Amino acid sequence: MLKVHATARRGSFALDVRIDVATPGIIALFGRSGCGKTTLVGIVAGLLRAEHAVVDIDGVVLEDTARQVRIAPERRRIGYVFQDSRLFPHLHVLANLQYGERRAPAGERRIGLDKVIALLDLQPLLRRRPRDLSGGERQRVALGRALLSQPRLLLLDEPLASLDVARREEVLPYLESLRDEFAMPMIYVSHQFDEVMRLASHIVLLDNGRVLAQGGIEQISVNPALRAIVGVDSIGAVVSGTIAVTDPVTGLAAVRVGNGVINVNLSNARPGAQVRVQVLARDVILATHPPEGLSVRNMLAGTIAQIVADDAQTDLVHVDVGDAVVLARVTRAASIALSLRVGMRVWTLVKAVSIRGHAFLAPG
Repeated sequence: MLKVHATARRGSFALDVRIDVATPGIIALFGRSGCGKTTLVGIVAGLLRAEHAVVDIDGVVLEDTARQVRIAPERRRIGYVFQDSRLFPHLHVLANLQYGERRAPAGERRIGLDKVIALLDLQPLLRRRPRDLSGGERQRVALGRALLSQPRLLLLDEPLASLDVARREEVLPYLESLRDEFAMPMIYVSHQFDEVMRLASHIVLLDNGRVLAQGGIEQISVNPALRAIVGVDSIGAVVSGTIAVTDPVTGLAAVRVGNGVINVNLSNARPGAQVRVQVLARDVILATHPPEGLSVRNMLAGTIAQIVADDAQTDLVHVDVGDAVVLARVTRAASIALSLRVGMRVWTLVKAVSIRGHAFLAPG
């Protein structure tokens, strides 16, 4: 259980946030720059003061201003990984890791040095200094150092923001490993929705210091508040499914979603694994009759659940495909020509190549 309630003012900026999450995993704070993400994690860490705050992790109260409780930052047992790794430049990697180990409370060694080295693939780096590491390698060391302090909560404040795309892709699998390996709550700050989609169990949408919406990834992916943050071309439903079969020749995995199957490019997939797939609304075509003779391999039958005006010329059509919802962006003219209406039976079509890069193994 993680409870964070905070109100604070910094000049003209006001923060007023309530987060109560009972499920373990990664809680993502998502929003544009300046929405209050870093201010909020600073309050959780005890680095910033709030007018009113409650920070409670599994019943351990770190701060409650109404009861005049405030644990000092260094005693909160919170691991903090910043955008820049903040490693000690004069120490080699092993010494940086051992520093984190020494900060652990006596008798608290649930996460061992050897395990962290293996999990984050740090063995080849142990005798190197931070200046000799790539950006991705430095962040892996920073993660390891934070873990070895045996934190009750891990704060990741845009840890990939300073990395290029290649280095981000290098580090993301390690973050997935941390999520799946340790039963430790994490707060992950990002303004990259692909990171959030890949990692998070619970998402909090922030804007101008307020919570616009919060919930699971599938719920948030179709929330209208998301459009203003990610932009029109990045809107799309995130659906969960189970891999039915894989084809090592084509690299495609057949994923059962709702009442049908879609094929996605997904490496290292195995039958039975849970998968998250983002289907962008711009890539979905609607048909009012079962289509034939098409190269498109992904076709899900469903029922129109909702039609929402996206702008003056286009609609967002929500299609229930059975325990999942897919979004399609269509022109207003197409909506009228096809006589689209709530309750109507339709078929959603999307190319497998359009989903490349938008399918990930779901949190374990």
